[in-house]
Amino acid sequence: MDRRARLAAGVGVLSLVALLAWASSPSWVLGRLAWVAADPLRLTVALVAVAVVRPLFAWPTTLLAVVAGYGLGLAGFPLALGLVVVTSLPPYWLAGRGVGDGRVAAVGERLVAEAGDLRSVVGSRLLPLPSDVVSAGAGVAGVSTRTFALGTAVGEVPWVAAGVIAGDSVATLSRVSLSAAMDPRVVVGAAMLAVLAFAGPAYRLATN
Repeated sequence: MDRRARLAAGVGVLSLVALLAWASSPSWVLGRLAWVAADPLRLTVALVAVAVVRPLFAWPTTLLAVVAGYGLGLAGFPLALGLVVVTSLPPYWLAGRGVGDGRVAAVGERLVAEAGDLRSVVGSRLLPLPSDVVSAGAGVAGVSTRTFALGTAVGEVPWVAAGVIAGDSVATLSRVSLSAAMDPRVVVGAAMLAVLAFAGPAYRLATN
């Protein structure tokens, strides 16, 4: 496949994802998942299904944590964290297979080499960035699957905990705002941890 064909295919895929995201918003999904929340088994199956298709619709991973918290309470945290790791794998794999030897890949590999694979993933997850952007970045940088999964699990703890707590605290899913699930204190605290994780590597890169 030549460069023009690859570009056309990429534009087509992005257009399809944008259309699906527009036609099916997270609020719509929250409304449809409310009826399964009364049964833990049904809820688990539904959450697994949402985790599998979530990257296609560009939904935030917080959706999984909020629904898990609503249906299972704080006990839904382990399930939500595991599903966040699972749903992050497709963007990571796709980005890793589509990357070549370009400048972006070289910069990513240099940053990861300086900070270390695990620290890079954990620090990136702690930043208030779209989950799929971080996943794709790790794939481009060539982070191993095992390290990516572990780093995602560690770095997503504050965000998943905030989502589960938000879901556990509401009476109905229709009243949940995904943006409201992100407590400013969590955002600031996680960002500060990310700065600490990257401060040393960033300084060494800047002075080399």
